[in-house]
Amino acid sequence: MKLLFISCIFSFCLSLNANVSIGSPLTPSATKVLLCGGGELGKELVIELQRFGVEVIVLDRYDNAPAMQVAHRSHTLSMLDGNALRTIIELEQPNIIVPEIEAIDTQTLLELESEGYTVIPTARAVHITMNRERIRQLAHDLQLKTSAFKFAHSYDEYLSAVDKLGFPCVVKPTMSSSGKGQSIIHNKHEIDPAWNFAQTGGRAQTNSVIVEEFIPFDYEITLLTVRDAQGNTHFCEPIGHKQIDGDYRSSWQPQPMSNNLLDQAKNYAKTITDALGGRGIFGVELFVKGDEIYFNEVSPRPHDTGMVTLISQNSSEFGLHARALLGLPIGTIKHYGPSASCAVLVHGNSENVQFSNLDTALSIPDSQLRLFGKPNVHGQRRMGVVLAQGETIEQALERAQIVASRLSISL
Repeated sequence: MKLLFISCIFSFCLSLNANVSIGSPLTPSATKVLLCGGGELGKELVIELQRFGVEVIVLDRYDNAPAMQVAHRSHTLSMLDGNALRTIIELEQPNIIVPEIEAIDTQTLLELESEGYTVIPTARAVHITMNRERIRQLAHDLQLKTSAFKFAHSYDEYLSAVDKLGFPCVVKPTMSSSGKGQSIIHNKHEIDPAWNFAQTGGRAQTNSVIVEEFIPFDYEITLLTVRDAQGNTHFCEPIGHKQIDGDYRSSWQPQPMSNNLLDQAKNYAKTITDALGGRGIFGVELFVKGDEIYFNEVSPRPHDTGMVTLISQNSSEFGLHARALLGLPIGTIKHYGPSASCAVLVHGNSENVQFSNLDTALSIPDSQLRLFGKPNVHGQRRMGVVLAQGETIEQALERAQIVASRLSISL
């Protein structure tokens, strides 16, 4: 059975360079994509894949995650449990495995890929990018400029790193996203709280952190970079964004920048994604200070700041990812003009979140709303996103923020 399955995967991969064909969902000919992670980004990807008639299976750590609600099937498990992850993948026998979150046993993905499974963009790329230590080492090897940094694998090493880099400095878990576990240390009194926060905020309890020099950058961008099945690189317009405590709050496209800086940014993005290889969309995070580009991180999948592409482009980052992973032509990426997104945050504790006043909120011109359908909130959670267009970036941002402010949320 395994030999037959590997043969099927091999045939599908060959078709990526020739005549791509897709079977019918829920039949023996189905093209199956298994998504490791079922958040809001995964939900949009599932929708795009189903437009191509793909059979989609979603995994996540909790029931009724957003992407599970639109998939053909779903399974609830901790993807950090390599044995559980392998069991489900061998049961489903997907043509393609697509990681969507960081909390995955990447060693299991490496093993599965060596056995004939296809991982997007590649298991190696996922293994490297989901750990800040590995991706920073790769950036160093590629001679990409970054802020000064040190990794610490114990409390004593952490104290030494803070001492050498000085105040202020930034502390992050080696495995986390959306600002989880991230702090800025301004003085000695914040050293211990930052260490403790990093230990509880990471996606996996590695007891390792990165301590970074704090540089007052002018702005930061996400450059969505698409590698197609033939290894060609495509770029979206640069996306500017605002973060608070490392978590995305708003984004806009395009971020104004000089042609020289944009060329530098594209060169950095192509260099790092070529080194990672594979196919699919990458969210390359870069800092800009003066006339210099600094590499920060890269995500081997759609990026939360890229949700603005749901309104700003003819093909969103999710549509581009779906085309790339299926081996389809990327086509021309058309940008529609100044656009913005604004996260809808909910604070509190509830198993029954309700949104109202939508009619008033959406009376703002050229605005859209996506509610993710997350089943609960405990603390603070991103539950939706507002999208808007305008004559200028400022107007698009203002419209998105007004819509978000008009929403009424009851817990």
